[in-house]
Amino acid sequence: MNSFDLPRRLAAEALGTCALVCTVVGSGIMADMLSDDVAVSLLGNTIPTGAILVVLITILGPVSGAHFNPAVSFGFALRRDLPWGEFTPYVLAQIAGGIIGTWAAHLMFELDVVQLSQTVRSGSAQWFAEFVATFGLMAVILGGIKFRSDAVPWLVGLYITAAYWFTASTSFANPAVAISRSLTDTFSGIRPVDLPGFITAELIGAAIAVAVMGWLLKPED
Repeated sequence: MNSFDLPRRLAAEALGTCALVCTVVGSGIMADMLSDDVAVSLLGNTIPTGAILVVLITILGPVSGAHFNPAVSFGFALRRDLPWGEFTPYVLAQIAGGIIGTWAAHLMFELDVVQLSQTVRSGSAQWFAEFVATFGLMAVILGGIKFRSDAVPWLVGLYITAAYWFTASTSFANPAVAISRSLTDTFSGIRPVDLPGFITAELIGAAIAVAVMGWLLKPED
C-alpha cells in the first residue's frame, strides 16, 4: 500500500517527467551543438537519458511508482495496480511536467521557449518501432517487479539506452515525452501531426505487453 497521498504522487510524476524531458531535449541540443555527426549526437542524447531514468526511478519510485509515462500508467491501470480514477490525473501531471521540461531546456540554451517541431517521424516502420519499444519497456518493468524490484531503475535505464539504437524511431515509448518533444524544433523533436501514430502504437504496445507478461509470469498451479 502506497503511503503517499495523491497530491504528492502527482507532484512526483510531474517532477520526474519534467526532469526526464528536460534531459532528453537538453542533451539533444547540447549534442547537436558539439558535433555535426548525427551518430555522435544520438549517442550524446542516449547516455544522459538512460542515466537520468536510473536516478529518477530510484528516488521517486517509492513515492508515485515512477511511471513518468502515460503508456506505463495505462498498463498498470489495466492490471488494476493503478486505480482508473487516478489514471487521468497521472497522465495530466506527466504531460504538464514534460512540457515544462521542454521549456526549461529551451531557457537554458537561450532558445525561443515556444516552438513547434518540424522533424518528420511518420510511417508504418516508425509506428511499429514505437510498438516494439513500448512493449519491451512494459515487459522489462513487469519482469523486473516480479523478480528483481530493486533493479528496476537500472533495467529501465539500460533498456531505453539500448532501444534508442535498435528501434527506427529512437524509442520514444512514452506519449507524454512525445507530446513534449513536439514542442521543440531541435534534435529530439517530432512534428505535432505525427503524434497520433506514435501515441496509438505506444498504448497498444503497453496493453499487449501486459497481456503477454501476465500469462508468461504466472506459474502453473
